[in-house]
Amino acid sequence: MGLSLATLAQAAQPVDLFDFWLGDWRVSWQNADGSSGKARNRISKTLDGRVIEENFEQDASDPPPILRGRSISVLQQATGIWQQAWADNQGGYFSFSASVDGDKRIFATALLPGADNTVRGQRMVFYNIQANSFAWDWEGTRDGGKSWSLLWRLSYTRQ
Repeated sequence: MGLSLATLAQAAQPVDLFDFWLGDWRVSWQNADGSSGKARNRISKTLDGRVIEENFEQDASDPPPILRGRSISVLQQATGIWQQAWADNQGGYFSFSASVDGDKRIFATALLPGADNTVRGQRMVFYNIQANSFAWDWEGTRDGGKSWSLLWRLSYTRQ
């Protein structure tokens, strides 16, 4: 079942929706054991300014395994919706679609049925967006998006 032109027009997202994310960032978080984690995340535009490329590198002084990942994000012309693909050195791969909720910017996976009668999904939520900082939450759902649980909270500060 395809989307109607009216639905596509309503879903269209601005080309600069994720420009706040561009730059060189220090990233920090609190691990479950109380220790601190840190990383560097460099976000830039590439391919004639049409693609946002992310290069995440966890600090080598953190305990293993050290996470390194890459993403590309693009405003898909056919739908007017931002899409992202993420891959990392730990075998992770995610495909996301973007949405906006007030001042929040969200990349979410599709909701899929789990083996235990759940409907699961994950999402990244960017919020408290300022010129030189923002917060980023990785969240999961088991009830089809009715509720979300915090899995990882990152604090971003511009280098």
